[in-house]
Amino acid sequence: MAYKRKEPENMENLLGGSKKKFVKYEEGAAMFSMGLHSFMDLAKEAKAVYRIRRIVLVNTEIIEDYLENFRDL
Repeated sequence: MAYKRKEPENMENLLGGSKKKFVKYEEGAAMFSMGLHSFMDLAKEAKAVYRIRRIVLVNTEIIEDYLENFRDL
């Protein structure tokens, strides 16, 4: 007899689907499937870089809006 599968309650956290607003360069490069230096340059061009003491954070919402400007119609 078959049994019904249960989905874990926190499935998004297990899959890494939770979307962060601010990420470090390494996380952002992986998130957008880019190289590290390409992502750093893109973040600087989009003016999405926040320097807080010795940590650099990138606003992913600004990056996504910036990338939408390059979309072909």
